Amino acid sequence: MQASHFPRSPVLAGNDAEQKRAEILEYFHATFDRYEQLFEVLTCADAYFRKPIALRHPLIFYFGHTSTFFINKLLLAGLIDKRINPPLESMFAVGVDEMSWDDLNEARYDWPSVGKVKAYRQTVRATVDQLIRTQPLQLPIGWEHPWWVVLMGIEHERIHLETSSVLIRQHQLQYVAPHPAWEPCRQTSSAPQNELVTIPAAEFLVGRDRSDPVYGWDNEFGCHEASTAAFQASKYLVSNQEFLAFVEAGGYADDSLWLEEGLGWKKYAQVQHPTFWVKDGALWRLRLMLEEVPMPWDWPVETNYHEAKAFCQWQARVSGQPVRLPSEDEWQALCRFAGAAELPANNQLDHYASSCPVTEFAHGPLFDVIGNVWQWTETPIYPFDGFEVHPVYDDFTTPTFDERHNLIKGGSWIACGNEALPTSRYAFRRHFFQHAGFRYVVSDVPATVQASHYETDRLVSEYAEFHFGDDYFGVPNFPRALAQLAIAAMGDKPAAKALDLGCATGRASFELARHFAQVTGIDFSARFISLGVRLAEQGRLRYTLVEEGELVAYKERTLAELGLEKTAQNVEFFQGDACNLKPVFSGYDLILAANLIDRLYSPKKLLESIHERLNPGGILLIASPYTWLPEHTKREAWIGGFKKDGENFTTLDGLKAILGKHFRLLHEPSPVPFVIRETRRKFQHTLSEVSIWERR
Repeated sequence: MQASHFPRSPVLAGNDAEQKRAEILEYFHATFDRYEQLFEVLTCADAYFRKPIALRHPLIFYFGHTSTFFINKLLLAGLIDKRINPPLESMFAVGVDEMSWDDLNEARYDWPSVGKVKAYRQTVRATVDQLIRTQPLQLPIGWEHPWWVVLMGIEHERIHLETSSVLIRQHQLQYVAPHPAWEPCRQTSSAPQNELVTIPAAEFLVGRDRSDPVYGWDNEFGCHEASTAAFQASKYLVSNQEFLAFVEAGGYADDSLWLEEGLGWKKYAQVQHPTFWVKDGALWRLRLMLEEVPMPWDWPVETNYHEAKAFCQWQARVSGQPVRLPSEDEWQALCRFAGAAELPANNQLDHYASSCPVTEFAHGPLFDVIGNVWQWTETPIYPFDGFEVHPVYDDFTTPTFDERHNLIKGGSWIACGNEALPTSRYAFRRHFFQHAGFRYVVSDVPATVQASHYETDRLVSEYAEFHFGDDYFGVPNFPRALAQLAIAAMGDKPAAKALDLGCATGRASFELARHFAQVTGIDFSARFISLGVRLAEQGRLRYTLVEEGELVAYKERTLAELGLEKTAQNVEFFQGDACNLKPVFSGYDLILAANLIDRLYSPKKLLESIHERLNPGGILLIASPYTWLPEHTKREAWIGGFKKDGENFTTLDGLKAILGKHFRLLHEPSPVPFVIRETRRKFQHTLSEVSIWERR
């Protein structure tokens, strides 16, 4: 084994700023050197320009990308004031992520020469070196500290140290050569028989606080309360030998073992065995980063999620046990149980430039909880409570909140810096390859899948902000203000049931539930209703807001922070037509109709019968800006806002004429303002007239 030599992520606190400056400078140069050393394995210039796989750019892109990342982010942070090479900094800025296997992008690029990129990297190195040496430094370095962006660039390059090594591993052998700095493990023996280890039930918190003195990515911060039932986990990572049984049993040919997405990938890729296995007559060989070797059967198999999932399906069928991949919480539980964070592992480039036997690094009763290869989980990445994007790198994680990127945990032999920490949270498309394998668990409890979706429908997101977001220009939250007026109007009247008619995304429904035992929210839009349902079930809402053009901000709101967590159990939502409600929606003590009547195709039909849905003495609150538009309500169906017998006939006149048969107006209407945010700099400021009616 090699001695440990690659610097770890520095602690970003302390009392000696100059000592910390020197430590960060060493960390930067060691990372920059090691990354360039990786590309020394390429045998010729052509190796930089041939794609290792069709779904990714050629290696010249990744050679240039990490250095342009430094410049682009340092500019955003204001740490430098000019670019070095604008064309390169544009070309190498985006396009890192793997393309979908079913959505190929054949864009052409006029790539620069290797020599030009090397020269550019040296200029960047000198720029960052000078910045670290001269920029004022006060400790600690936190999320909002200018130097956080310096660490961001270094840790970003360490990520690409690994992802580029995977691409090199997928390159044709003629383009790579062994290198003394990248020597793989040479040890192999017979594979162990895997067995199950019981992991006790556990409850714990995961997530990092902003005061944590080590660099982290946005998705690591926040808080998640984990609770895992007792389960069993495989003692070892699944070895090549153990996976061979699945291959020989026809696992790749048996479509019934594959989920729909995995089956689509399998048929597209026409795979019959793991991608790094090479058939050699009757024997198998393994492709390492720089060479092929006889199959080391006691090393961990490396697969994508689909293959790992199919193996678990097969293992469950063969064993009769509920076998699956662990969730992120279960991986954290077994990591804590094993005490793996404090034990040696095959990571940080401490030992080999490859995997090694699954029996080499014991972590309590388990092996390789950390290191050797990443481990696929059942968990699509999702944001912890309190998640925020970093303003300088706002798309590090958010594009993966699509329930199509699963978390990998534990790190691999080349996982360095932040990647090697148990708190790290990296996710990839399920068809993608890293230096990743898996261990399986046996549990009667299904893996919990947390919601990761951000609402991106622009109108729905605007209403989510209107209902649950910030107040603007000192105007109080409109749905909350209406609910308070309605509750005040109730006085000592019975408060068993309330109807929020035209509830949109549901804020007033939750507010009314502070006072009423049961609240029903009804809206014609299923899109709006879905947000209210999601909030009632999960207690949180995530959505994007347009800033300008294609730029968006990411927002999160919880019922708890609004003081509404206890009201959700008293609220139910339904899709419905206010002009044609089912008979079951009746017997209410209050009906709130907010900004509704001027959006109905037949407001008179609703108003003439609404008394039938209220108990005697019940309250009807109508709020509307009376914005009559033919696209919503035909001109002949308006109840006001026109001349009648030569005189102005207002909507209030129409309300009195229709409702007067069954209601009395409690007092003169009053204006209630509201503001709807459209973009960061464009808002609608409107007055809604509120009238309160009591059923006779």
